[in-house]
Amino acid sequence: MAGMQTPFYLIDKSALRRNMEQVARLREASGAKALLALKCFATWSVFDLMRDYMDGTTSSSLFELRLGHETFGKETHAYSVAWADHEIDEAVSYSDKIIFNSLSQLDRFADRAKGVTTGLRLNPRFSTSGFDLADPARPFSRLGEWDTARLESALDRISGVMIHYNCENRDFDLFDGQLTRIETEFGEILKRLDWVSLGGGIHFTGEGYPIDRLADRLKAFQDRWGVQAYLEPGEASITGTTTLEVSVLDIIDNGKKVAIVDSSIEAHMLDLLIYRETAKLPQSGDHEYQVAGKTCLAGDIFGDGRFDKPLAIGDRISIADAAGYTMVKKNWFNGVAMPAIAIREEDGSIRTVRSFPYDEYKSSLS
Repeated sequence: MAGMQTPFYLIDKSALRRNMEQVARLREASGAKALLALKCFATWSVFDLMRDYMDGTTSSSLFELRLGHETFGKETHAYSVAWADHEIDEAVSYSDKIIFNSLSQLDRFADRAKGVTTGLRLNPRFSTSGFDLADPARPFSRLGEWDTARLESALDRISGVMIHYNCENRDFDLFDGQLTRIETEFGEILKRLDWVSLGGGIHFTGEGYPIDRLADRLKAFQDRWGVQAYLEPGEASITGTTTLEVSVLDIIDNGKKVAIVDSSIEAHMLDLLIYRETAKLPQSGDHEYQVAGKTCLAGDIFGDGRFDKPLAIGDRISIADAAGYTMVKKNWFNGVAMPAIAIREEDGSIRTVRSFPYDEYKSSLS
């Protein structure tokens, strides 16, 4: 790794397998199925490992759907906030299940989706999100149907529903309580379905999470309503598996020591900027630096880190937990070089699986 040109994302397959073993443990104990949420992580070079532990993929667009179908296989669930007329036939051709966001989309496309299992998105009007931008239950949300009369009118044309209401939920008791609320408010609908997706956002691969309690709760839910439950883990699948490797280009002192690195939070870890979070930087030493990106955006700042010794130009910094919503969002802002994607194999060897030279920047424009 010492000779590799930064920046690059480094996926550790051993760490990824540990997460996958937790997914498999939950599947086996609960009877629920697990689909990888491609909106969070779609680096298909490691799907050869992941597909042995998961049931398939779920998507948010035609391109994600096609990628899951072609590179992961197994069950392929198709969802979009709104399918376009020119997309729907191709989407159906890749799908095992197609999930419509609204009754109007179901009305419009149901005939063209015949032969494919069909569902609707149900919005329970509550969630675990504390950030309005990401809250699917925010006032006037466009995400899913919530009116029981409208949902019941569609039951002869659907066999299941998808419910996204968890967001980085590490609290099992909160999950349990909110699932009970769904059962209470929508029980008359649930008992007439064959399957229910409870979406993603359940942090069950996190340290200390009571995964056995989650398995028991999911099993009880399925037994009570006679449905197949699905989970759609995105972050839970890949948390703690990947670093963003960067190098120090310059150090300035403007009253605070700032290390400028050959990467960018806006271009390479955009989700942190959107949600006003800081990157997971080293915090083990007595030497404090603000780590900042190299773009012209004034707020291109990863956060503050603490290091064992003073930083010098050329030093390498590893930014932890850099898999989710990073590679799927990376962009060419300022023409900054995109990080390559590398994999640390389980024998310790490292290989680069993708790089992004100038020609790809040029071809992304016109």
